[in-house]
Amino acid sequence: MSELEAFRADTRAWLEENCPEEMRRPVVKDADMCWGGRNPRFQSEAQRVWLERMTKRGWTVPAWPRAYGGGGLGKEEAAVLKQEMNALGCRLPLYSFGIWMLAPVLLKYGSEEQRLEHLPKIARGEIRWCQGYSEPNAGSDLASLATRAELVDDHFVVNGQKVWTSYADESDWIFCLVRTDSARKQAGISFLLFDMGTPGVTTRPTLLISGKSPFCETFFDDVKVPGRNLVGELHGGWSIAKYLLMHEREMISGIGSAVADKSAGQLAVESVGVDAQGRLLDLSLRSQVASFEVDEAAFAAWLQMTADRARRGEGHPAVASGLKYYGAELNKRRWELLAASGGADALEWEGSHSKDGEVTRTWLRSKGNSIEGGTSEVQLNVVAKHILGLPGA
Repeated sequence: MSELEAFRADTRAWLEENCPEEMRRPVVKDADMCWGGRNPRFQSEAQRVWLERMTKRGWTVPAWPRAYGGGGLGKEEAAVLKQEMNALGCRLPLYSFGIWMLAPVLLKYGSEEQRLEHLPKIARGEIRWCQGYSEPNAGSDLASLATRAELVDDHFVVNGQKVWTSYADESDWIFCLVRTDSARKQAGISFLLFDMGTPGVTTRPTLLISGKSPFCETFFDDVKVPGRNLVGELHGGWSIAKYLLMHEREMISGIGSAVADKSAGQLAVESVGVDAQGRLLDLSLRSQVASFEVDEAAFAAWLQMTADRARRGEGHPAVASGLKYYGAELNKRRWELLAASGGADALEWEGSHSKDGEVTRTWLRSKGNSIEGGTSEVQLNVVAKHILGLPGA
């Protein structure tokens, strides 16, 4: 038995023994996801135990160095762990913007002091992070941001506003783009980290058409941030911002993957029924479902191919934009199909029959997938320019 095969066998045995049965069920609602934080809310004891056990092995971030709270696994071992977790249906023990977005930035641009201060806490789920990027007048044109950070002695004083700050009202820290030079656009932006409990930080939830929302407006009024919380060089935040966006777009692209233990076709059959040959009763819907499931399978293959290339060091940064675009559009199609399949029942807004309008609310929420993390139009421009080599307008 090779070392990798032995690792696979040991990993499978450990997961079978240590992953609670409850944590092997598909994620179907927000409470099924553990986000950690200073004051974590666990859906159940099983969710808490699963996070604790995976944290002890460093498997919330298996490929990170052990010094930063990771598992120290190689790329092949980390891939095996993911495969074995998928085979058993194990949920992620921790969902974290810190893991998905901030950590890659700290590993590339952060000082060793910053890595040692923040990465172990992220790995253990002790600090929940949010992202301070978009502003009321700086969305797709993010470089127009106006939130100001003035360097005064050994600290910055931050004033301004962010919008669409996901989970800001539940987060402990924020990674934030600020303007440190008004005379220059991209070259006048810096990247700061600071505690959301700092005096002068306030948040206000933003309600969406779905009736639910993770988004907030975030306000900074003379917020004092230690100078050591600057990541990278002063005025050097734009390169960091773009690097982080690549990882954010890869993260968002995951919404294009299957979200339940049943396919769109199976869910449609439950709502519409089948004909004498066992085929989906609605011919038009049958065609749409078939087309969707082919595209869903192709997208899964693309994600796997991208991951394989990244492990070989052959990744292209602009591919994240393609993945984000297609994943967002695919998720919108998924919920459009489920709404169509449900008929009148899918229009129910409240009540146990529809799980408080789960399909309708998620269908409405999915429309935002093509806006957050960079609009679909921006992603297509990136693909056109940096992958297809087409000239700009």
